[in-house]
Amino acid sequence: MGIVQELEERRSAILEEMRSIRSMRRGTINEQYFKVPVKGTEKTKLQGPYYVVSRREGERTVSQRLRSSELEQAQRDIAAHKRFVLLCREFEQLTTRLAALEREEFPGEPEKKRRRSSSNRSGK
Repeated sequence: MGIVQELEERRSAILEEMRSIRSMRRGTINEQYFKVPVKGTEKTKLQGPYYVVSRREGERTVSQRLRSSELEQAQRDIAAHKRFVLLCREFEQLTTRLAALEREEFPGEPEKKRRRSSSNRSGK
């Protein structure tokens, strides 16, 4: 089996694995604790943990508190998203490598000339 065929097969396997992901969520899960005053004293105690999913949207951090019943699903969804991102990177690397191999295979073909847009033409 040639290297090109191996790369194509791995790309297909990656796409199939991506297709099998049914649920995913971007972000991280953090624990929160709150200081709560102890009745009749000036002491405080920590109450929690409360679980929060946080993610960046633009320049803002968006957080959502999870119910205890949602925690396990959120952990699976976040793990699935991380796996998806890794698969995307691997797919990109394989595709880049495949393109380089194909260019080496056909070195005599000249590159096509690109048409310049009318805004790039001088004198018009």
